[in-house]
Amino acid sequence: MTENALPFRVRIPVRVSDLDLQQHVTGAAYQQFADHARFACVGAAGVSVPDMLADGIGPVNLELTVRYLRELRAGDTVEVDCRWEWGTGKTYRVEHELRRDDGELAATVSYLSGMLDLTERKLLHEPKRIWAERASEPGLLGLP
Repeated sequence: MTENALPFRVRIPVRVSDLDLQQHVTGAAYQQFADHARFACVGAAGVSVPDMLADGIGPVNLELTVRYLRELRAGDTVEVDCRWEWGTGKTYRVEHELRRDDGELAATVSYLSGMLDLTERKLLHEPKRIWAERASEPGLLGLP
């Protein structure tokens, strides 16, 4: 799979709703941080998800892996990057690194995704082409 050299990045403050009783970030919040970064990246690339849905297609996650490396806590701001990796089949990967304010890698979040035909409920071939056709800034999606 190929990937872009300069990942898209977004900074997200840790909210009270992201915390558990020990005042550290819950597992679900790590996934939400990655989701937020991915949708911000898609928007910055000029892709309209509502237009995709209106056309009967939509991105779908098939697998999620979260690796927790360092604690995120109340008062932190997390920097989340977004790197797209493209293959030749029906799937692609979106990789995220979540870093604390001090630069320490707090977690990685990895998605295996595809593009779903919402009528047939089947994965479409060449999701890379579909994303490229819809992006005004394809480089943000790791596309030429």
